[in-house]
Amino acid sequence: MVHHECGRVFVRMEMIRIPKSIHDAIVEHAKREQPLECCGILAGKQRTVGKAFELTNTEKSSVRFLMSPQEQLGVFEELERESMEMIAIYHSHPRSISYPSETDVKMAFYPEVTSIIISLEERDNPVVKAFRIKEGTILPEEIEIV
Repeated sequence: MVHHECGRVFVRMEMIRIPKSIHDAIVEHAKREQPLECCGILAGKQRTVGKAFELTNTEKSSVRFLMSPQEQLGVFEELERESMEMIAIYHSHPRSISYPSETDVKMAFYPEVTSIIISLEERDNPVVKAFRIKEGTILPEEIEIV
């Protein structure tokens, strides 16, 4: 979203709202799966997360993830029943910063969905960041813990 003001251009950052309990749960998921990447889906309404779904990383890798197709289907069916939407896909970077890798950019199939990355580069100081990845462009997104 772009706003013009006095000849200057401001790009307003999108925002995703995550309850503290869910934020803490996805960080714990990342720590539990370390040294492998974890992955999951955050769902809710109007950019506010209401539920987290932990999925299996079928790649069993420390540098990439692939969500179990069967589990994804189950999540999508539940979202439809509960009238929720997929707000974000989250995964961890067990040994690197919370910024999309080349693989993350290539595998970003839902440009309208936020990509959340949990960095455990410093295990005692996890860093959680959000991005929108659209046509190879990485746009930071703000996370509000509610």
